[in-house]
Amino acid sequence: MSVMVERLNEASGETILKAIGIKRVFGRGHTAVTALADIHLSIPAGSMVALKGRSGSGKTTLLNILSTLDEPTEGQVFLRGREITGFSGAQRSALRRKEIGLVFQSFGLIPLMSAYENVEFGLRIAGTPVKGNREAAERALERVGMRERMKHRPMELSGGEQQRVAIARAIAHEPALLIADEPTAELDSKMGLQVIRVFRDLVNRSGMTIVMTTHDPGIMELADYVIALEDGKIVSQTTPESPVV
Repeated sequence: MSVMVERLNEASGETILKAIGIKRVFGRGHTAVTALADIHLSIPAGSMVALKGRSGSGKTTLLNILSTLDEPTEGQVFLRGREITGFSGAQRSALRRKEIGLVFQSFGLIPLMSAYENVEFGLRIAGTPVKGNREAAERALERVGMRERMKHRPMELSGGEQQRVAIARAIAHEPALLIADEPTAELDSKMGLQVIRVFRDLVNRSGMTIVMTTHDPGIMELADYVIALEDGKIVSQTTPESPVV
């Protein structure tokens, strides 16, 4: 682990997510492909982290392991000091419903539902108590600046607005950790920046921790630190000189 990451952890006082010796191999024998090797990470609570690297560098594989969508071949992942590797499928699903929010490239909104209904439906799918769902959905939409548009269906919203609704759905259960895989890939630069500013605001105002993948250098400037992957290994960890806050 780098000195920089150690210092960030000292400053924050809490490590929310930690990975030790992560290795991921797909296939067996002579067809085996090593997607990740010797990954060590320690991420401070209340920070925004960007993973960068070319296609095939291992970014999405690492993100899937950190979010329990996949299991490493070797190594351990800890969330809030509790090891989450080795969890059963049911345990991993329960963890994501309670403590982790997920945002993807595609917005995944249901076309016939309004923005509010999409967020509230996400809460019901997650198994949260129905009684408080309306307040939770409206609060999440407010946090991403979409409360005034909550009655609109996806086709009536811009791409950036649809992604903000998807983010609202991901944070409605108030997770400590938000995992986002190329959340601006389907957006133009202006809308992408709007979405990342929503992320920045969630970190600054709510203390949420966000780990995301991106190819956009402009977006990386908004992160607290940037981790570069190449051929399945971490090759650098840097902090922008003047992060926008």
